[in-house]
Amino acid sequence: MARSIDPALKAVRGFVPARTDEERYLMRHIEDLARTAESRGIPRYSGFLSDREQDLAKAALNRAEVPEADYHFEGGWPGAERKLLCIEPEGSWTDSPLCCVRLDCRALPGAALPTHRDYLGSLMGLELKREALGDIVLPPDAPGTAYVFALEPAAKLICQELCQAGRTDLSTTPMEPDALPAFPQAERTLQTATVSSLRLDAVLAAMLRCSRGAAAELVTAGRVEINHLPAESVHAPVYEGDVFTVRGKGRFGLTALPGKSKKDRSIIEFFQYE
Repeated sequence: MARSIDPALKAVRGFVPARTDEERYLMRHIEDLARTAESRGIPRYSGFLSDREQDLAKAALNRAEVPEADYHFEGGWPGAERKLLCIEPEGSWTDSPLCCVRLDCRALPGAALPTHRDYLGSLMGLELKREALGDIVLPPDAPGTAYVFALEPAAKLICQELCQAGRTDLSTTPMEPDALPAFPQAERTLQTATVSSLRLDAVLAAMLRCSRGAAAELVTAGRVEINHLPAESVHAPVYEGDVFTVRGKGRFGLTALPGKSKKDRSIIEFFQYE
C-alpha cells in the first residue's frame, strides 16, 4: 500500500475540560489532596484513575501549582492503564496504598479458564468500588493465573472473600511489589485500512468491518466512547492515539495515521484490545 512521502502536519487532540459534575468533583478532590500534601509535607494518594481521569488530575495539579517533581502516577507494573496519583512532596515519606493479589485457578482438565471479564465480574460482586481496583493482568505465559492491583483495603477483602471467577475455583495470595514477575507485553496485531475521511463513522466502520451507516447507528445509540468520553457526533474528527470503546464490540486503539494511499484515501493503523 503506497503512502504519502510528504504527510501533512499531524493534528493532535487537545485537552477536554471537565464535562460532568462527577469530573468536576474529581478535579476539586485532587486539588484538595494536593493542597493538603503541599501545606503539610505529607504524601496523599488518589484511587485508581482511568486515562481520562489522569488527564483531569494533571489539569487540577497544574491549577493548584504543584511542581511536577512532587507527583507521579503508579499502576503497579510498566504497562498499567489504571493508575494511582501519588502526591509525595520533597522530603516526605512514601505510604502508597497500592497492593497486588495473585489469583490461581483450579480448573478441571479441559475446562475453559476465566477471562478478564470473569475476573472483573467476580471482583465487582464483592461490592468493591471501581476506583479501588487497578489493572487485572493475565500473563500469557502463565495460563490460569491473574494478578489484581488494588487499594490495600480492597486487597484484604479479595484475599478474604474471593474464591471463584466465573465457575472456576481459585486461591488468592498477597504479593510483595518486589516479588512480582516481569509481565510480558501483550502482543497486539496491528491492522491497516484506508478510509475516505478521518471522521468517526468512517474510522469505526473500518475497525468494525461494517458499513458507515451501521457505525453511525452505534454512535447515535450512545454505545461509543472516545478516550472514555461519550462520542457526540458521527462527524467527530479522530486523532492518532485515540482509544475507541464500542459497547458490545470491543475497544480499539488508533496507533498511527501514516498518510495517503495512491487513491488519495487516508491510511489508518490500529489494533483491538484483548
